[in-house]
Amino acid sequence: MNDPAASLAHLHDLVLPPAVPWWPPAPGWYAVFGLALAAVARLGWRSWQRWRANAYRRAALRELQSLRDAAAIAELLRRTALAVVPRPIVAGMTGAAWADWLDAGYGAAMSPPVRRLLTSGAYGRPPADQEIEALRDYAAGWIAHHRPVLPNAPTNDSMTDQ
Repeated sequence: MNDPAASLAHLHDLVLPPAVPWWPPAPGWYAVFGLALAAVARLGWRSWQRWRANAYRRAALRELQSLRDAAAIAELLRRTALAVVPRPIVAGMTGAAWADWLDAGYGAAMSPPVRRLLTSGAYGRPPADQEIEALRDYAAGWIAHHRPVLPNAPTNDSMTDQ
């Protein structure tokens, strides 16, 4: 009975267990899915808030496309600044102070023709078309990329000195 051929005839193939299903996932994956969903929801919420907060920029850029006059472009810059900065800070600025304030809130340097158009405004000589285009380009860049410059807030040290 020790015949090897006879004993091999009684062997069967191994029965493998069924493949592990992908669903339902292990409990830890639910936590990962929940965190990922929360991160996507937060990112979507912040993007929507940023889009709504920049509505004034989109409106100003649309209006800038139709303007052909240096005074109108300067007025648009002023109205755009008033949309985000308190009125007492912006409304009283004129001339070089206004041009300096605009320049401080924007990373690109203001060219001399643009500065001249903003400081002299309607009282200077009529600008050339190239100067108006330079002003329009600067205004488009400023509207799209500016950061409001606010005066320094009082510190705690100045409060205690009183």
